[in-house]
Formats: sequence, structure tokens, C-alpha cells
Amino acid sequence: MFAATFFAETGTRLGMVTGVDLGIPRVPASRTAPDRPRPNDPALIDSFGRVATDLRVSVTDRCNLRCTYCMPAEGLDWMPNEKILTDDELVRLVDIAVRLLGVTDVRLTGGEPLLRPHLEDLVARMAALRPRPRLAMTTNGIGFAKRAQAFAEAGLDRVNISLDTINRETFARLARRDRLRHVLDALAAARDAGLEPVKINAVLMRGINDHEAVDLLRFALDGGYHLRFIEQMPLDAQHGWSRAGMITADEIVELLSTEFTLTPSPTERGGAPAERWLVNGGPAEVGIIPSVTRPFCAACERTRLTADGAVRSCLFSTTETDLRGLLREGADDERIADAWREAMWGKLAGHEINEAGFAQPIRPMSAIGG
Repeated sequence: MFAATFFAETGTRLGMVTGVDLGIPRVPASRTAPDRPRPNDPALIDSFGRVATDLRVSVTDRCNLRCTYCMPAEGLDWMPNEKILTDDELVRLVDIAVRLLGVTDVRLTGGEPLLRPHLEDLVARMAALRPRPRLAMTTNGIGFAKRAQAFAEAGLDRVNISLDTINRETFARLARRDRLRHVLDALAAARDAGLEPVKINAVLMRGINDHEAVDLLRFALDGGYHLRFIEQMPLDAQHGWSRAGMITADEIVELLSTEFTLTPSPTERGGAPAERWLVNGGPAEVGIIPSVTRPFCAACERTRLTADGAVRSCLFSTTETDLRGLLREGADDERIADAWREAMWGKLAGHEINEAGFAQPIRPMSAIGG
């Protein structure tokens, strides 16, 4: 019953056909609270039957790149330090998540997480929690090469590094910084430190780097990295995202197929965002995350915590639940856990990017956390 209701409400693909494809009118997912009370369940369940076990933690909104699809050249107005969660507050919330709410995976994001002071110490404190969560980080890689071994020793399990191009001029034009060599060094250092699988996150943009799809995959295969292409999403601070400029998942497959034979991976996808493809029969794979054209909302298992302590049930949420306020007014762990549970119970069926009424979040990606 849950699956039938969910697919009917969201247009999520069953096979390759949806109600949207057929032109069938439908009522968008409700933006109101669920019409039934939350059951007495300690996990981060929502009213559609999903369970969040993957926590994305933004440790800062600051970034040392100025990627054109993320923020303006002059940067943004960063959060004041007093609004950012302290190390003790951050560790306490992650402890509540893994001990009381069933979270098993924690990913540190930003902004650029490496700009958070003493991040290795923060990783070590999270690795000491019980039950111990699997710890990962998403980074642009600037400065990571010298710290990779320290992160591995602190307890970091794996890392995703963003890389949209292997052409120095294109990198400088996209990131507004000439730092390609630093990112390449970070990838090699992560591999040498055993932070595997080392994943590369790449975004293709029409007329800018879409011609590099094959080169990026060949680079990843040669280096032993796991490449994942991500459809560009409407999360830029400028609100200048255009569907016409986005390279779709189907187009990515077409581009890669000019040089490689791609076949669907037999590995069960589960709640993972990437569609996985075997390259030339395997075992090497490439992932494609079709966030816009084939949303994976039905299997989403994520909860998000911003650097200033707000819970977001979805990357595209227009509402948040303030946990920092509860922390600082002396709330106990159970009260904080209950607030987190209620926030996730109200999660929508899907992000509605493909609906006429879709509204881009006010916060940009750098403030939400990837």
C-alpha cells in the first residue's frame, strides 16, 4: 500500500513510465503535517514508511572555492561564529543520532568541511561514539593531501572529493581558483591513506565541461577511483539554475557510451542515490545520480543537520527544526531526540523539483550541506 501511494503521489518511476510521463494530472504531495499521529518508534521514521539512518552534518557554511554553479564570485555572507554549533554541541547531536535515533552513517559536509578548525579531532570524537557510526566526508580536496593520513588515523572511513574537470583552464573558470593540482593530489593521498572507496563527485554543465565525461571516467578508472556524475540541482545561491543547462542522466549515459559499454549493475541499489553501471562488463563501475530527472525520494534514508543546528528532512526542505536552541536552553537528550523525530515524521513524499509549484530553498547548498 505504501509503495502504491508513494508512486501515485510523486510520479517516481516504476520502470521508465510515470503519471507525469503519461500526462495524467495529479495532486502534488501535501505540504501539511501528516494527518495521523507519529507511532511510538525510536527511529527516524516518516509517514511514508521510510527510515533515516544516514546523517549529513554540515560543519561550516564557508568555502574556499567560488564555483559558478554554487555561489557568486564575491562569496556569501557567512554565518556568524556564535551561530555555528560548537564541537561539544556537534558531537552531542551526533551522539543522540547514533545512540537514540538509529543513525548508522555520518557524513561531514559544508561549505568546505576542511575549513572547520581541528576537524581531525572532531572526527576522532565521533569515531569514539557507541555504537560507532561509519564516518565519511565530502570535500573539494583543497589542503586534504597533507591531512589524509591524519584523518584516516582519527577514524574517517572514506571520502568523496569533488572534481568536475581535469582541464586546468576549465577548473579555474568553474571554481574561480587555479587549484586543480591540489584536488588531484588529494585524490592520490586519500587512496594512499586507505580511505577507500575514494569517490569522485562530478557535475556536468552544457557547453562547459560536458565534453569531458569520457575523460573523467577514464581518469577515474586509471586511478582506481569511483566516479559519480550528479545532475546539477537548483541549489545555487544566485537562483540561476536552468533545466536547459543541466546535463541529464540519460545524456550522461549517451556521452559515456561513445567510448565505453555500460550495462546496469546487478548490485542492489537500496537507498543509495546513484544508479550504478558496469563499465565494459565490470568489475569497474560508474555511478549516475539522477536527482532531477529520476528522483530517488521513495528510498531516501537521509536526515540533515546544518552548521547552525537545524534539522532538515530533505535537501530541498522549506522548513527546519532548530536543535541548537534546545541545546542552549538546557534540553535533555530525549527532548532533543523527540524534536528530531517529529521533524522527520513530517517529511514530504518527494522534493517536487518537477512540479510547477516547486520552490527552491532559501538556503544555498553551501549553507545546507551536501
